[in-house]
Amino acid sequence: MAAAAGKRTVTLGGKGSSLTSSSVFDVAIGLARVTIDSSALSRRSSSSTSSAAKFSFTIPDYFTAKEARASVIILLNKLLLSSSSAACAQLVEILDQNVLGLDYTIDNVASDDLAMVDYSAAALAGVSAILDHRSSALVSIVDAVAALSCEALRADMSPFNLMDSGDGSTAKDAVAVAADFKVFFNGSKLVNSGKKLSDDSVADIPSLHGDFRDVSRSLHSRARVQLNSGFGAGSSKVLSMALGNLASSLSYLGINSIRRTDLLLSSSISDVELCSRLSEMIAAKSLRPALEELYASSQTARLKEDYLLFVHKIYELLDVVRNVVSWEATAAFISLGGTEIFGDRLQGDNGSLSEPKTGDNPKADKKSEKKKKVVMGKGTIGLMQFIKERLLGGAAKFDLEKCAQDFRSLLDAEGPCFDDLVVKVKEIVETNESRRLPKLPKGTRDFAKEQMAVREKAFTIITEVFKRHGATALDTPVFEMRETLMGKYGEDSKLIYDLADQGGELCSLRYDLTVPFARYVAMNGLTSFKRYQIAKVYRRDNPSKGRYREFYQCDFDFAGQFEKMLPDFEVIKILTELLDELAIGDYEVKLNHRKLLDGMLAICGVPQEKFRTICSSIDKLDKQTFEQVKKEMVEEKGLTEETANKIGSFVKNRGSPMELLSKLKQEGSEFLSNSEAELALNELEILFKALLKSKCINKVVFDLSLARGLDYYTGVIFETVFKGGAQVGSIAAGGRYDNLIGMFGTKQVPAVGVSLGIERVFAIMEQLQKDQEIRATETQVLVSILGDDISLGAELASELWDAKLKAEVMVNKRVIKHIDRARGSKIPYMVIVGDQELIKGVVKLKDVAAATEDEVPRTGIVTELQRRLNIST
Repeated sequence: MAAAAGKRTVTLGGKGSSLTSSSVFDVAIGLARVTIDSSALSRRSSSSTSSAAKFSFTIPDYFTAKEARASVIILLNKLLLSSSSAACAQLVEILDQNVLGLDYTIDNVASDDLAMVDYSAAALAGVSAILDHRSSALVSIVDAVAALSCEALRADMSPFNLMDSGDGSTAKDAVAVAADFKVFFNGSKLVNSGKKLSDDSVADIPSLHGDFRDVSRSLHSRARVQLNSGFGAGSSKVLSMALGNLASSLSYLGINSIRRTDLLLSSSISDVELCSRLSEMIAAKSLRPALEELYASSQTARLKEDYLLFVHKIYELLDVVRNVVSWEATAAFISLGGTEIFGDRLQGDNGSLSEPKTGDNPKADKKSEKKKKVVMGKGTIGLMQFIKERLLGGAAKFDLEKCAQDFRSLLDAEGPCFDDLVVKVKEIVETNESRRLPKLPKGTRDFAKEQMAVREKAFTIITEVFKRHGATALDTPVFEMRETLMGKYGEDSKLIYDLADQGGELCSLRYDLTVPFARYVAMNGLTSFKRYQIAKVYRRDNPSKGRYREFYQCDFDFAGQFEKMLPDFEVIKILTELLDELAIGDYEVKLNHRKLLDGMLAICGVPQEKFRTICSSIDKLDKQTFEQVKKEMVEEKGLTEETANKIGSFVKNRGSPMELLSKLKQEGSEFLSNSEAELALNELEILFKALLKSKCINKVVFDLSLARGLDYYTGVIFETVFKGGAQVGSIAAGGRYDNLIGMFGTKQVPAVGVSLGIERVFAIMEQLQKDQEIRATETQVLVSILGDDISLGAELASELWDAKLKAEVMVNKRVIKHIDRARGSKIPYMVIVGDQELIKGVVKLKDVAAATEDEVPRTGIVTELQRRLNIST
């Protein structure tokens, strides 16, 4: 079985060998041939103990030769993965034949394997491999062609101004597509220069092309598994899901490409005759009906579970989409300057040439044409040059029909230039001068100056409240020993970020600020400590709206022996002060007691070893219905329906603290029969009376469904939810944790604390201030030097800085530049100094908002500014 000259060899059955979609594609189109590793044949021959049988299969008559060959190589590989070795050599002979018939029979299939052998599954995987290879190759090409169209259409590029929010609410592939297009358009003066064309066929590019990337990736993942696994039940259904998504994505992609082509023909090709001829050629292909018919027939075949016809229709659909994109490329290429390579005349129907329309000034036309070339984006210029070199092939000019044919060849994955085109597009995207913008890790985000202004204001308020209550600041490392964090968070422990082993120490990023605080107290032998900390924490969670992997927490904690319930009262009072002074709007503090929960679970008949895991289920009641939570408790955690229903009758209790407390303590209450529950009710009575006297109990709701899943809570627990329009979930939480510090091997030190989920508070504040002017700086004065004397600006600004005034310096000869700077930054005052002011020994003091000016002696400017700023504040 010597390899044919000029063909690479794909060897199957060897140690570590595996099939890829690319190798299947190469075999299918005749660029590679298959051989079987000799050790595989001998290994399977010696291990085979069952009798031999015949296996017949039929290749569908609608399969192309490429699809047929792909199906046979997958059948061969799957047989190699079983014990049927003798049959494999026959399949290699079939692959070596030039013509594949419809019906085949292979001998020596192990009888034990015969029931598993499934040609249809192999054929589905084989054609899927071709689709995987071709769709993956097409991903970058459709982007490049659409970029040429956008340039030619002078399209509005605002739909490409996408940023990854970091919280999972943005499609990352759409953002990546938008970033690639910005590389193509870098330096372009064509895009955004027209009449703000914002047709859906342009606006939808990021989402549709991003979806195509995602779908292609998914198909690649599924195909890779199916290529290198044996015959298995359900494999066809698994692949069909990925293929169905590919069909939908291809359909949308093709229709969008047709719409952009129509726009190019109607508005971007100036030569009427050329445009008319191209329109006729495209119309004759009936591309849109072909797309619609193939997509519809593929879905019909899928519903009938005729998976081979289904995958074949998608194979044809992909061909049509490639054809569609090639016509779009032709139209965009001609529109962007390709007309010049058709020579001085255009080809007519009979081969005759007609004179194109020209202006009265040939030099002006050439100048205009030259200008048109240099104002395209750097990426699209590079692409246009590559296309011209490949299409011309050394000729001075060519006709329209040849142009269209060459584009179809250029975009054909089997063509000689396709790989070069893919490499060129990748080179443009990755090595263009502007380069791709770096990306943020998922679940993180940057904050612009306006956002930072909101944050700094909030941090100032929070710090003042914490200090008002006598707390001192503490800072702890961003990572802790892994053993410090593990076992403290219950089921949430799986969300801890672990770090690589460094010198024998296993460390993890802190999950919250409470456990590091407890470790600090224990390590330093403290028996009384009141602290606050504002710092970032990290959770390996799935980002979602308002939920990040890196975020700030603001914590206030008491540690030590205090009057019963005094610290518990104070942390809740602090929480209400914080939220009131941050002015976020209406909120409520849901409150419960861990011992009351434990008593409730005991009354309901829950085994003690299941208390924590059932609390974790109850904690989901703010996001799920009781029926969903009940199903989890019964089916996953082993409670009886009777027990779950009794829990449900208790957790529905919520309301005014004093009223609900009175109800739970009334004579005959089941809670009074449990010592833990009775203790909790007595502690809550002390707490509620203190909250009543402090006039903040109206913000508190006594809620028996509040569970707080963290394992370290031992007493009062609470959680604050925002009741305004923004859906942000919990914005603060906390509780008593008397046993946490003692877990570090020291004596028990009781503690209680509150943690403010500041990121969600920021989201509310930013939403509330969206329509308000936000100053990113606190600059009070702009020192405006009308000239180029930097030293004068340094002297005057230093006087203001020494007087503790907030000032900036600007040196520019044009006064309007200074005024624009002051207005743009909302700086209230300007101190203007030009030649005339220097001669007179004065400065001009301008009130920017009032648009008034006064001359002030140079020596008196600091005093005058202090006077005015004091009056205005």
